[in-house]
Amino acid sequence: YVFSFHGIPLRYVTAGDPYREHCERTAAALAKALGLPPERWTQVYQSRFGREEWLRPYAAEAIPELAKTHSRVVAVCPAFTTDCLETLEEVRMELGHEFKAAGGKEWTVVPCLNDDAQWLAALAGIVRRRKIPVPLP
Repeated sequence: YVFSFHGIPLRYVTAGDPYREHCERTAAALAKALGLPPERWTQVYQSRFGREEWLRPYAAEAIPELAKTHSRVVAVCPAFTTDCLETLEEVRMELGHEFKAAGGKEWTVVPCLNDDAQWLAALAGIVRRRKIPVPLP
């Protein structure tokens, strides 16, 4: 399993942003909930651009390496609640292509929650409990 999160420049974390810690804790909690031992999962960061250092490991480098030792990989993007350009194009298509080009056989991407009724009900419950005003059309 690969838990892929959107990357951010390393300088943000160095300046105190807790994003990396949140991503690591989320990936570890998901692995634990799925009963995955440490050797069955990894975490990467996608969507890097520009020249500066971003959070590592970079998905574009780690995924082809995984193909050398794993013929099948399941990718999950836990920070995305809705499929978008990054999950559909970058993760599903580009990283899938890189995985297969490096010798991997089966690249599966778990779809985001999107408009799932249970997810929307849970989100509505969070909003109601926090009494967040929601503008009506």
